[in-house]
Amino acid sequence: MSLLQIQNLSVAFGASTVVDDVSLTIAPGEKLALVGESGSGKTVTALSVLRLNPDARYGGRILFEGQDLLQKPEAAMRSVRGKDVAMIFQEPMTALNPLFTIGNQIAEVLMLHEGLNAREAALRAVALLEKTGIPEPARRALSYPHQLSGGQRQRAMIAMALACKPKLLIADEPTTALDVTIQVQILELLNQLQREENMAVLLISHDLNLVRHFADRVGVMEKGRLVETASSAELFANPREAYTRKLLNSQPQRMVASAPAEGAALLQAQGLRCVFDIPRGWIKKTAFVAVDAVDLRLQPHETLGIVGESGSGKSTLGMALLRLSTARVAGQIRFAGQPVSEMDAASLRPLRAKMQVVFQDPFASLSPRRTVEQIVGEGLALHQPHLSRDQLRAAVAAGLEEVGLEAAMMARYPHEFSGGQRQRIAIARALVLKPELLLLDEPTSALDVSVQQQVLQLLAALQRKYGLAYIFISHDLAVIRAMAHQVMVMKDGKVVESGTVEAVLGSPRQEYTRRLLAAAEYAALPVT
Repeated sequence: MSLLQIQNLSVAFGASTVVDDVSLTIAPGEKLALVGESGSGKTVTALSVLRLNPDARYGGRILFEGQDLLQKPEAAMRSVRGKDVAMIFQEPMTALNPLFTIGNQIAEVLMLHEGLNAREAALRAVALLEKTGIPEPARRALSYPHQLSGGQRQRAMIAMALACKPKLLIADEPTTALDVTIQVQILELLNQLQREENMAVLLISHDLNLVRHFADRVGVMEKGRLVETASSAELFANPREAYTRKLLNSQPQRMVASAPAEGAALLQAQGLRCVFDIPRGWIKKTAFVAVDAVDLRLQPHETLGIVGESGSGKSTLGMALLRLSTARVAGQIRFAGQPVSEMDAASLRPLRAKMQVVFQDPFASLSPRRTVEQIVGEGLALHQPHLSRDQLRAAVAAGLEEVGLEAAMMARYPHEFSGGQRQRIAIARALVLKPELLLLDEPTSALDVSVQQQVLQLLAALQRKYGLAYIFISHDLAVIRAMAHQVMVMKDGKVVESGTVEAVLGSPRQEYTRRLLAAAEYAALPVT
């Protein structure tokens, strides 16, 4: 007998139907993954099981242990949520309450569903944190979400979800924002807990490598419809549908031209060191060295990839190179022959147009209150104040068309675009200033595989056309293989290995680099 049966499910918001006639089953203890591009209906389908889509109209049936969840009153659904069916959300920093400690948030679930008193719930919360592999669980239970790392926050979310031993766990992109080694740890943890509890898992993911390793069966969604369902081995070996084959063929391929011949450096750094002062009480501060003794050299037309685990110093280094870091920075930085590390803010301002940034999350970095025309044109208005309004509009239109968007989109706001389109807007905002250097900080980590492929192809084409130099920060080694000429591997603020992509990722000398590569090859391991 199936634990969960979804029969002819449709979900509509207003006049728009986003899930159309979807039917699937999950058996007790089974692991089913739903994959597809952004907007395919994966998450809406999963949220429908718990009726968590606000203002949605449902059709069809969702049977959990034979009972139709769509017909239950809201009071009855509250007893299902968290107890029989639990959920892990994509971004734990958003899902966790910033005003309460981790321990309090887990204890609340236990007190509500299990009827434990405060002391019993607190002890169980610590035990659950220990079970999910968080070090010093008693101390971490007293921490607030912002005091934990990304991997620790995700483990805390798993502890909360498993508190009442649910029969079905829904995991919505649980590893998207995590580096490769943490991704492996989280998936192995879910595998272990699933076996121990004989719990069914519905995994939502755009990471096909992780899906292939984790899931027993895979369902593929396209434009709100379930187009293919098969065992994991069968689907990856012999996909029936053209759309499934397109997804499987969207893995990054080598896109960049050969490395440029040795020439003059565009960017150089020597002995770069970044130190943050961490408050300890009211008066005392402790120095935390985030980047230590880093040297690098980057030419025009060249891409330097920077890889490493979360907290290794990748983004801090990138920000320091562009003089955007809040840390105390020591060492020498030269850009286009000029000593930018010694310049004051006023002297540095004219150079800002030549070195631009594209951030990881375009939705967070694009102002929701400004139109695309205002967002893309802001830098132009600042650095080229002589432009007339018509000239400014023409430059913005040309910038949008350069990245594959239409000039007619200028009046829209960021929320009206998909994730891939927002990232194109962020690239247009940087590109319109005709920079020589782009810092790309995890620019594709939040995108599904086909959209990621499109953005990478765009970046490679722009580099060939304009001779741009890229600093490409990523935890995805497949992306670095596709895009970089040189690569630096960072650990605890230091560069442990550097060289050409072929040398470092093909024949790594350091154990740490080999460990990163092993985590990236996770899909090649036997399914357990």
